[in-house]
Amino acid sequence: MVYHCSFVNEEGITKACGCPLLPLKTHIKGPAPVSDQGTADIVDETITFFRANVFFRNFDIKSSADKLLIYLTYYINVALKRIEGCRTLAEGTKAIINLGLEDVPIPGESGFPFPGLFAPPKSRQEAELFRNYLKQIREETSGRLLSVAYRHNGTPNKWWLAFAKKKFVNIVAL
Repeated sequence: MVYHCSFVNEEGITKACGCPLLPLKTHIKGPAPVSDQGTADIVDETITFFRANVFFRNFDIKSSADKLLIYLTYYINVALKRIEGCRTLAEGTKAIINLGLEDVPIPGESGFPFPGLFAPPKSRQEAELFRNYLKQIREETSGRLLSVAYRHNGTPNKWWLAFAKKKFVNIVAL
């Protein structure tokens, strides 16, 4: 059974492209509301459920927050592919930084991995808001992923990097 997002109460949460802009425990500047440091956020939840959810070819969406969970699961898969050959934390960090510098496609643009999952933006402001949110959440996910993909001594954690070979919802991560 697929693990779904627990952030189903979207009351008072801004949406863009049909996706809630959920709060994050972050220090990175961006449009995401800041969450309490003591509570779990969508990034924590995605990293926790990644190794179980990556095995599924279908994902039944129960809330619009599940769309963000799907996107982040795919992004973690892409990030693991990038750091798969990196033998040290320093190399992995460099690879993740390079991934973060790439353009972030949004719904309606070529390169977006889930064309039918999110609604295309209705305005230029909504497009920029969603692009900036995705960029912020990708950066936050990358930083937290490095802390689980590498051990404290800087060596790769094979129990995480082995999942780089998996295809999430039958999409090959580039």
